[in-house]
Amino acid sequence: MLGLIFVVLYLLVFFAGDAKGSFTDRLHPKLGLDLVGGTQATYIATQAGGAPTKEAMDQARQIIENRVNALGVSEAEVVVQGSNTIVVSLAGKADDQLKDLAQAANMRFRLLIGTTGDVSASALNPASPSPGAPASGAPSAAPSGSAAPRTGASAPSVVSSPSTGTGGQGGGEAVPSATPSAAASAPAPAAAPGASASDAPVAADLRAQRAAIKQKVGAKLWDQAEKLTAPVDLSSDPKAGLPYKPFSTLTPAEVAALTPQMQFNIPTVSCDQLDKRPNGSIDDADAQVVACYSGQAKVMLDKAKVVGDDISSASPQLDQTNGQWVVSLDFKSEGQKKWADLTRVAFNATSSDPCYAAVQALYGSAEHCAVAVVLDKEILSAPQIQGVLTGSSQITGSFTATSAKQLADQLKFGAIPVTFSSGPAQTISATLGLQQLEAGLLAAAIGMALVAVYAFFYYRLLGSVIFLSLLLSGLLTFGALVFLGRTMGYTLTLAGIAGFIVSLGVAADSFVIYFERLKDEIHEGRTPRSAVPRAWHRARRTIISANTITIMCAVVLYIVSIGAVQGFAFAMGLSTVLDLVVVFLFRHPIMTMFANTKAFLSPRVSGLGRVLRRNSTEESVSSRVKEA
Repeated sequence: MLGLIFVVLYLLVFFAGDAKGSFTDRLHPKLGLDLVGGTQATYIATQAGGAPTKEAMDQARQIIENRVNALGVSEAEVVVQGSNTIVVSLAGKADDQLKDLAQAANMRFRLLIGTTGDVSASALNPASPSPGAPASGAPSAAPSGSAAPRTGASAPSVVSSPSTGTGGQGGGEAVPSATPSAAASAPAPAAAPGASASDAPVAADLRAQRAAIKQKVGAKLWDQAEKLTAPVDLSSDPKAGLPYKPFSTLTPAEVAALTPQMQFNIPTVSCDQLDKRPNGSIDDADAQVVACYSGQAKVMLDKAKVVGDDISSASPQLDQTNGQWVVSLDFKSEGQKKWADLTRVAFNATSSDPCYAAVQALYGSAEHCAVAVVLDKEILSAPQIQGVLTGSSQITGSFTATSAKQLADQLKFGAIPVTFSSGPAQTISATLGLQQLEAGLLAAAIGMALVAVYAFFYYRLLGSVIFLSLLLSGLLTFGALVFLGRTMGYTLTLAGIAGFIVSLGVAADSFVIYFERLKDEIHEGRTPRSAVPRAWHRARRTIISANTITIMCAVVLYIVSIGAVQGFAFAMGLSTVLDLVVVFLFRHPIMTMFANTKAFLSPRVSGLGRVLRRNSTEESVSSRVKEA
């Protein structure tokens, strides 16, 4: 049985997960910051209105730490520096993992109420994408009419479970029905409804920004742009947008200061500018916003009727029907009502509604209105709603297991209350260094050698049982380290090494308990062969109790602690469990085998010399007394 466990474990080590490189490379465990260094990223709060509160920063740090921990037991360092900076450090090269950690993850569900595919504006604005091509850094239009999300999935849509749709509309599925048109010959862009956002009170700093922009582009052009009630139609006159060329020189931050209607209607405000707006630019759930779809079409989105806080849970799941990864969403009771109301509006809309015309312009045909799923500044999908959705829903598409989990974790742990901008990631050196690591491993090897020498000196043949047990336990532990590091991100640090060393003490205690119990049985007059099973029966209970207490302590310590202490607890608990496996599947069977050998009966070889001699002397004296 133990042999089978070894075979399965090392097959997983060499071939499971993302095993790459030579067999030697696959045997390398994942090491922590203090042993091999890693990557450090800085996130700076950029929200308007001054520095965030201490409570908001602490909450942001906790959410980021939860996201990091969801990557695996990585013992990352997440600390707040100053009043507006969070620094995250991960072992090894972790640029991809750090990239979206501080993403706010503000989920918004908005009705799509206007769209324009004015890609011909690129002739007027060098920053705009050329006809038929996506903006720089933006995903190309997917065949199904959905944009690829930043998590790596392409063409996701929002669907509900088949049992939750109403009205017999194909099980309530909400999927896009056609590819968005990117050509200048596309249907005329749909005009957005009235500018509700422009009637709202404007903050003093925003008024100052707009005044500066007005001066930059010219007061006359500003007033002309402000009076636009619909996007400038370039399909009939490609030069109609030439007067608005100064707006192409605005920075993304300046574009964010424009009203949503100006962002939408001015043809030279490009998707490149919109996509690079500061984080949080379209987070306001009570305002209409403008975003880009597939990097080509600007879309006007209504107020968010459903937000991320309405989601009770999110989880990655593998759809059994098509084998694709999806993110399953469960709404809170009030959120479920909001979601049903929103999909009812989209499903029951008529051809006279602006949202219907917007879908017609975006996809070339329309059956119902569309609801855009917006994560921060990006539209993940804008599917037409095929029924009133009253149950759990899904974000579907070509997600990978990693990207689906990342999005689910962002939604599950909640949105970060502070808006951050990402600083450059940098490589940091190991806090201990290679020489200290080598010295520590050398010290551990010397200690193990001394234990082996003492075991052979004191227990002799029984010492080989100790040596082989520790060797097998070490091999099991090493294999588990490599496998867990590759699959769940477990990172071995100095604290983890300390946990493994402490567990050796527990293993040594079990040897002492068993062997001393064996000596007691022989001292009571039993032969070594009969003493072995009886000693095992009596010592087994004590060994299990001692190991169980250690495992319970490790579990409690892991739950209530963080960082290095958590890694220590995990390592100690893992090695203790593996020691129990070795105790039952190796130590007891090999002792039973030794009990049937002649060497085990020899006082000089077995390590039971004094007890066997004393027992033999007592038997001799007892025999003489009887003869007398």
